[in-house]
Amino acid sequence: MTSTTGPVGVGLIGAGVIAAQYLTQLTSFPDIEVRAIGDLRPEAAKARAEEFGVPVHGGVETVLEDPQIEIVVNLTIPAAHFDVSRAILEAGKHVWSEKPLTTTREDASALIEIAREKGLRIGGAPDTVLGAGVQSALRALRDGAIGEPRSALALFRSPGPESWHPAPDFLFQIGAGPLYDIGPYYLTSLVLAYGPVASVSAVGSRSVDRRTIGSGPRAGETFEVEVPTRVQGLLRFASGTSAAVELSFDDAVGRPHTLELTGSTGTLALPDPNVFDGDTLHALRGAEDWTAQPPVGPIAGRGLGTLEMARAIRAGRPHRLTGELAAHVLDVMIALDEATQTSGAVEITSSVEAPAPLEQDFDPAAKTL
Repeated sequence: MTSTTGPVGVGLIGAGVIAAQYLTQLTSFPDIEVRAIGDLRPEAAKARAEEFGVPVHGGVETVLEDPQIEIVVNLTIPAAHFDVSRAILEAGKHVWSEKPLTTTREDASALIEIAREKGLRIGGAPDTVLGAGVQSALRALRDGAIGEPRSALALFRSPGPESWHPAPDFLFQIGAGPLYDIGPYYLTSLVLAYGPVASVSAVGSRSVDRRTIGSGPRAGETFEVEVPTRVQGLLRFASGTSAAVELSFDDAVGRPHTLELTGSTGTLALPDPNVFDGDTLHALRGAEDWTAQPPVGPIAGRGLGTLEMARAIRAGRPHRLTGELAAHVLDVMIALDEATQTSGAVEITSSVEAPAPLEQDFDPAAKTL
């Protein structure tokens, strides 16, 4: 039974690497009560529950059958996102999904329709974009720091995660790769800044067909690469602005991230959209150097979006990182994927209204419910 007051009951499905990051934050928020963790491997759920003091653990049904859980955080691999999120909705609970929302446009639309029919909500990662770093830059953009927006540049270039991740296979399968794994951070930030994307064009490549795991119990094992490991795209926004994007797991060494917004009077260089803080660099046209602007607002970790959604549920207002936003970003990523196989532009049929920046005084540590 859904409550109308007090902390919001939350459960997690998926006890892998990312679960620890979520639990670190969710168990510290007074407005959240983490009640259970479920996993296809109950022993993994048990280990996470004991690590973070969560009272109940077991299989997936452990979470779905708890009447006091209102939001379920879906931390499964991308290929399982649709089935698990659908089961959550069918159980009468709101969904917070790790990215990407699903692996197909049709599945994303189906989830949104199920949620609409049942009067439930879907929220979607990445919630790093709600952190003080990106949000401070978005407020500066809104306040006219660079004049009229014109263009953007987004670059993520790395050797890939197989050197440090103990089970990186899924990150090189359909629904992953740098486009779907890293793309949501940059593309969501760009949509929040410039609004919906209207069309894309792209090229893609794959440096090798097999990669080698570099750490953990499977070190030395090789696996197949199924997706492009470098995607270079051009985005045209409905607003008339544009962006150049490169996402790569093919570079010999990691490079500093780049996420820049340029307008008629200047440029904003945003902090890494995969973290929650960081200075925004601002330069007016003709300036000799950047001016650093410290972040203002909440600096938490993964789980901030779940908290914002929980408070919005209690307040009866829309939450910011909606299923529709996640579905639009997915649409853009799939279009970029499709564009790597054609010489022309791919039109984006979905649209979304970018939410207002998060309030500067949003305090994750406050007890408000």
